[in-house]
Amino acid sequence: MELTLDRVYQAAHVLKPVVKKTDLVHAVRIDTDCDLYLKAENLQNTGSFKIRGAYFKISTLTDEEKARGVVACSAGNHAQGVALAATKAGTKSTIFLPAGAPISKVEATRGYGAEVKMIDGVYDDAYAACMQFQKDTGAVLIHPFNDPDVIAGQGTIGIEICDQLGDADAVVVPIGGGGLISGVAYVTKMLNPKCKVYGVQAEGAPSMVRAFHDKKLEAIDSVNTFADGIAVKCPGDVTYDMVNRYVDDVVTVSDEETAAAILTLMEKEKVVAEGAGAVSVAAVLFHKIPVKGKKVVCVVSGGNIDVNILSRVINRGLVKTGRKSTLTIELMDKPGQLVEVARAIASTGANVTKVDHNNTAQSMEINGCYLTVELETRNFEQIEEIRQTLTKKGFKLIDRR
Repeated sequence: MELTLDRVYQAAHVLKPVVKKTDLVHAVRIDTDCDLYLKAENLQNTGSFKIRGAYFKISTLTDEEKARGVVACSAGNHAQGVALAATKAGTKSTIFLPAGAPISKVEATRGYGAEVKMIDGVYDDAYAACMQFQKDTGAVLIHPFNDPDVIAGQGTIGIEICDQLGDADAVVVPIGGGGLISGVAYVTKMLNPKCKVYGVQAEGAPSMVRAFHDKKLEAIDSVNTFADGIAVKCPGDVTYDMVNRYVDDVVTVSDEETAAAILTLMEKEKVVAEGAGAVSVAAVLFHKIPVKGKKVVCVVSGGNIDVNILSRVINRGLVKTGRKSTLTIELMDKPGQLVEVARAIASTGANVTKVDHNNTAQSMEINGCYLTVELETRNFEQIEEIRQTLTKKGFKLIDRR
């Protein structure tokens, strides 16, 4: 079935009682070269945009189909959307998740009323088990992205963006399987044809990037990213076609850049985003797309970050943005050296958070030592100032950057 604007507006009508029209936050505190807005789907019911497509799809099922129950495969957010939508529709839901899905998402899915089945591997492995279950039981598959009605539900975000900021120059959207960007890009191009649409994937899961640039649908062998919500080996044929027709470019960001975006969103705008939700902002912060001076909307697609990895993500973000640094200095192992190093660092205004003294390394002089210091810094310019200050005072830096 071909997606139409009428179908997306129908979805918007159906979703009105259960889906929030999320805020468009003017991100004036984030230092970037464009006029940045955030479409805060992290504040949506279930913590992500996925409730939109799942709820609309289930609303289209017949009573006979609902009686058979629904089945879905998800890294977590689609699972929660399907579970909540099925419970509201009075039908049973069975959800297949990859074993690496965050515990918080697994428990939330159970909390919305689903039966959860964990499968070893990544999303595509769970999907294979899901399809076998569907074949064996006759349950109705609610695909996370490769379904026109699911795409129509996600496209309601595009309607809201065009209503909230009708003169946007660009919309930046995370991509896993492509359902979100397919819906948003289609609606945006219909309602605001001059607006550019950019997709963003993790470097470790670039399936749509390769398909888009190679002009053929293809799977990648493996995925490796903490942005589990977009860790997909192969896009859908429906979404691939729509991305080719309506998206201007697809780019990638590294996990470190994504971590920096998560940190920036938290610090500057008090917005909590998961990895998959923050890649759009990372693409803007690290100049992956040509939006200088433009009015730009980044879809922050979800906020269901696993708190168990949050400290590690923040730490990566601090390092990536020059807010945290580690320096190793080769010294003569004698009294007073640590004081001199500390005084030199203090003169630049940095803060020492950890010190490690090592006089056993094989590579050093017998009467020498390595002093490793962890620092809180303002930016990369201050780190360079510290390095120059120490060098001028005669200290030898061991480059381990």
